[in-house]
Amino acid sequence: MSHLKNKTVLVTGASKGIGEAIARHCAVQGANVILAARNKQTLDRIVTEIRTLGGQALAVQCDVSEYHQVNIAVAQAIKAYNRLDILINNAGLIEPIARLAESDPETWDFAIDVNVKGVYHGLRAAIPEMLKTDGGTIINISSGAANRALEGWSHYCSSKAAVLSLTRCADKEYSGQGIRVIGLSPGTVATDMQKSIRSSGINPVSQLDWDAHIPPEWVAKAVEYLCDKAGDEFLGKDFSLRDNEARKQMGLPQSAK
Repeated sequence: MSHLKNKTVLVTGASKGIGEAIARHCAVQGANVILAARNKQTLDRIVTEIRTLGGQALAVQCDVSEYHQVNIAVAQAIKAYNRLDILINNAGLIEPIARLAESDPETWDFAIDVNVKGVYHGLRAAIPEMLKTDGGTIINISSGAANRALEGWSHYCSSKAAVLSLTRCADKEYSGQGIRVIGLSPGTVATDMQKSIRSSGINPVSQLDWDAHIPPEWVAKAVEYLCDKAGDEFLGKDFSLRDNEARKQMGLPQSAK
């Protein structure tokens, strides 16, 4: 029996890519899943498909850059399933990719609002509810960009560095109260984000062959892994799915091919 069975899981950015894969995987494992994203129509389709397969799911329209919307998503999870056990702070943007002097301030700002403030909003809304029960797990989707400078990615690198700092701060403040906070750095994943990166032609990541990227389902399996006791050694840190030993422990191949 999966340790996710009957757990309530809220996934942001769940309308596509990594978020969708995580939501579907958690539902298959028996979790009650709340899918949150801006595109409600797409969420409704995914929820219908999950329910058709016997899973439990709920769609909530949510822009994570707005705290009140994230707070409502958490409240709806509590209303529907009486508790929140797991939060996956997945929503994130990399567009528009541009060098600093050519970047658009408005869209640069919005990327920070989603990538940084969105994670903070999730932490702020979820932690008080988790403290009312016996704690919970929060996984912040991170990136190797948190520790690297990549051309054209000033917004993304800066925001992921901030997310890593939020992971560390949340762990320091609440690890003694049953709140498990872990960063998950997947590496490059075969999603629409990689298509945008490739079309930009900026920096070495855009030159990678498509078969170098791992499938989003691997990230979903990593989430399941980290939500169990095996993830305890990574509390307050970033867990890298690029690590071959980590993949081996989860039964994943060494290569995406």
